[in-house]
Amino acid sequence: MIPTQKWSEQGWALLQLLLVASFSQSVKPVCRHRGDHDNPQLSKDGDIILGGIFSFHSSWRERQDTYIHKPLPLQCTSLNFRDFQFAQAMIFAIEEINNSPDLLPGISLGYKMYDTCGSITRSVQAALALANGNEVMFAQSETSCKRPAQVQAIIGETSSSPCMAIATVIGPFHIPLISHFATCACLSDKTKYPSFLRTIPSDYYQSRALAQLVKHFGWTWVGAIRSNNDYGNNGMATFTETAQQLGICLEYSVSFFRTDPPNKIQKTIDIIKASTSKVIVAFLSHMDMDVLIHVLSYYNLTGYQWVGSESWIFDSQTAEMDQHHILNGAIGLSIPKAHVSGMREFIFDVKPLNSSGTEIFTEFWETLFSCKFSQSSLSAENQKECTGHEDLSGLQHSFSDMPLMPIFNNVYKGVYAVAHALHNILGCNETCNYNVQLDPFMILQHLKKIIFKTKDHDDVFFNENGDPAAKYEIINWQPGENGIVDFVTIGLYDASLPADKQLSLQNKSLIWTQNSKQVPLSVCSEKCPPGTRKVLQKGKPFCCYDCKRCAEGEISNITDSVICVRCHPEFWSNERRDACVKKEAEFLSYEEMMGALLTAASLFGTCMTAVVAFIFFRYRKTPIVRANNSELSFLLLFSLTLCFLCSLTFIGRPSEWSCMLRHTAFGITFVLCISCVLGKTMVVLMAFRASLPGSNVMKWFGPTQQRLSVLVFTLIQVIICILWLTISPPFPFQNFKETKDKIILECALGSTLGFWAVLGYIGVLATFCFILAFLARKLPDNFNEAKFITFSMLIFCAVWITFIPAYVSSPGKFSVAVEIFAILASSFGLLICTFVPKCYIILLRPEKNTKKSMMGKDQRSSKI
Repeated sequence: MIPTQKWSEQGWALLQLLLVASFSQSVKPVCRHRGDHDNPQLSKDGDIILGGIFSFHSSWRERQDTYIHKPLPLQCTSLNFRDFQFAQAMIFAIEEINNSPDLLPGISLGYKMYDTCGSITRSVQAALALANGNEVMFAQSETSCKRPAQVQAIIGETSSSPCMAIATVIGPFHIPLISHFATCACLSDKTKYPSFLRTIPSDYYQSRALAQLVKHFGWTWVGAIRSNNDYGNNGMATFTETAQQLGICLEYSVSFFRTDPPNKIQKTIDIIKASTSKVIVAFLSHMDMDVLIHVLSYYNLTGYQWVGSESWIFDSQTAEMDQHHILNGAIGLSIPKAHVSGMREFIFDVKPLNSSGTEIFTEFWETLFSCKFSQSSLSAENQKECTGHEDLSGLQHSFSDMPLMPIFNNVYKGVYAVAHALHNILGCNETCNYNVQLDPFMILQHLKKIIFKTKDHDDVFFNENGDPAAKYEIINWQPGENGIVDFVTIGLYDASLPADKQLSLQNKSLIWTQNSKQVPLSVCSEKCPPGTRKVLQKGKPFCCYDCKRCAEGEISNITDSVICVRCHPEFWSNERRDACVKKEAEFLSYEEMMGALLTAASLFGTCMTAVVAFIFFRYRKTPIVRANNSELSFLLLFSLTLCFLCSLTFIGRPSEWSCMLRHTAFGITFVLCISCVLGKTMVVLMAFRASLPGSNVMKWFGPTQQRLSVLVFTLIQVIICILWLTISPPFPFQNFKETKDKIILECALGSTLGFWAVLGYIGVLATFCFILAFLARKLPDNFNEAKFITFSMLIFCAVWITFIPAYVSSPGKFSVAVEIFAILASSFGLLICTFVPKCYIILLRPEKNTKKSMMGKDQRSSKI
């Protein structure tokens, strides 16, 4: 069942609905002001009214709404000196314009300023109050509801989120909203916020400047804290994007708002404690930073390098709250210093009892001097009594330090921008045209085009997005006297300059966290030295990596290289892998041991051949020399000499000529040599045939035919070599693949077919010669030369058969050595087997060097 109370509530609601319906049918339409009557905190009448929206208080008391009764107005707490000073700057500008004979002569400007207590809801409420007026009811006519806006422009708000809400509400009415401190880049979108302008640069530039500042000091591993509002979220989004482009990683990025419950702020503290990064980028509003400082001080979280946005980095109130010096050494961006002549004196001349808006001025005075105004002569217990005449100039407070003069200047510029737009619209010269009907849209259009200089020579203009030029000072928190922080300018950032010149730091000593003079280090991984490359750690950001040594043949000559570059084929990496050094050229040289030994063996063979030739020439008329064609013997000795010498062409640095000469000379001389041996073998066979009865075979293989056979066999090899050199000759070649760290200088064969044709032809002749010698080995001569030729050909064939696999498998210069060894071994085999037995007889057994001994039978056979 439904309770009786609920029935009564629904009944009353239905009754009210019927009454409203009946009243709307019987009464003419009226224009009513809905909601409570809301008076401005500060106001002054004038011909033209400007609106002001400021957070005179930074917070409000929490309450539990039951939604049964109408909620009570917010109870504002925590007086905000900053915004109170902003309001004073607006008043100063208006008073100065009213007293100026040149700007808006005869026109007085008034103002209405509302306190929003940092609440977006109250900001919208104040904006609507400024647009509609405060009257409870207008006349009962439709025209009265269409009257112009009560204010021609609004100065404020201080934060981005309230400005977005206000600009969204008043945008359709084209009422200009000029902010002095709302920096969110999102507000540059003219499709969403067509009537918004500002005198402070967009966070688009500040976020990029902060990223460049972090990169400049080599911090690639940072934490990020932001206000959980449009200012913090949008600013940090741009910073994150730019940071990634510059190679900076965020270990964490957390957000909070000053009204968040304590457990959420505690989570932020826990994340900072667990982090390894030592640099924290704080994109926070000054009020959120004030809350965070209390918590950081409670946990004594020191040792972190803070990088701040302009909202808090040059706020002396924030510095005063940092009693534990947690933020010492902080760096960040601030609006360039400015001076507005007369403003400081004006703000110091505040007298709460003589000012409009006595309530807010009284609260300001009581908070500033810790006193209480009292109607009686006795003040409250333990409370100093305020007189209203206390001296502000001697007060030790951030209010008297005027650290926010650049922002005061922004407020000042905003008011003057509206005044110049009105001056142009009203056609003011010595007087103004009072008949012009003012329209906020008209003022907005003129504001977008104005360009003027303030009395202190500051340029004021708005670009197509309603933003001013982006310039910042880079400041450093340094400890001063009596524990007061000095904001020291250490550099400048100018977004209008080329990218490589936007950030410039002065040659000043910086103070870092914990008063250190050493730049703190904040990286996920140490820099990779030259000779290594970065290898990302799995599951971690790209700033976290291991350093892996470059492979052989690769180098990296810069720090933090992501790749190792392979050296040019002629170069190889050094031991540290940070430079490419020219590879050592490897070839069989005369200087090394193996080359020297082979050279010595070649020369020894040449000398030995020369000695044999000398002996043969000395005993050329003896039977053993004359037997079996002495001409072929001398030609064979000559060819063996060439064989020994041609091995020298394989030693030394390969050149174009040596490459062509070595194989062709070797091929031709060996064919000449084997042709001679073949001729001698055939002579033995033919001589045996000739000794048979009725044989005349020797007339077909006489000296002429022997010479001709040698010539023909050799000529065939010459033709093969000529074709090889013509079609595809050998050439010097740098072999980079055989070994990694050396260049093998060798002779490429050119035509492989040509090379194997030369060897093959030698092999055919050697085989043929071996067969003939083998057949003639047992002929009945007392000194049968065929036996020794058989041995020499056997050695020759064995050497060159084993040469093929050894040559193919030997690397680099060793393949050349194998080929030289084969040439020398086969040459020595021919020389020793063919000529040494004859020299033995000539020199040691001269009694056998007779014709009878050469051709006759031995003594035993003769006796038989």
